[in-house]
Amino acid sequence: MSTPRIAELSRETSESSIALRLNLDGTGRSSISTTVPFFDHLLTAFAKHALVDLDVTARGDIDIDVHHTVEDTGIVLGAAIAQALGDKAGIARFGDALVPLDEALAQAVVDVSGRPYLVHSGEPAGFEFHLIGGHFTGSMVRHVFEAITMHAGLTVHLTVLGGRDPHHIAEAEFKAFARAFRQAVQHDPRVQGIPSTKGAL
Repeated sequence: MSTPRIAELSRETSESSIALRLNLDGTGRSSISTTVPFFDHLLTAFAKHALVDLDVTARGDIDIDVHHTVEDTGIVLGAAIAQALGDKAGIARFGDALVPLDEALAQAVVDVSGRPYLVHSGEPAGFEFHLIGGHFTGSMVRHVFEAITMHAGLTVHLTVLGGRDPHHIAEAEFKAFARAFRQAVQHDPRVQGIPSTKGAL
């Protein structure tokens, strides 16, 4: 492996302040502080199971809602993924994973396509209204994946196949995404150049 696939980005708005560092070829180490504890938990799980090193410091107007802080962190994470991937030469490109967490089961399929697209389904009725950890609404799970996929240029199909506990469902989704992402961005020694018949991703 030649050039380190590392990105360091920040984003400042009137609603949030985000500083993030990502190493795609890490070991799963993370230091996450977003002031939204359950989101910290999900990002820590993503780093661990994607085998990326991830440092995030985020502050925002959580006195209003966690929405801005979570969304803006997703935007910066997506942009960092795109930057760290560079021209995408030599990557596997596709990844898929099926991950359980007790009664919950989630499937993720990732294509580092350069075409942002999210297909997200299967969360049980009412999940989007549930407060996880007392403040993180279930609706934010889909929303953060929308932010990541849009700014990373990923095509992602994420499906909840089963589950009852909202915490378990959300965490299974993040872990499934992490494992599929890990496969998709890994270097494949048999891939010569860009893994696309078009010659660009």
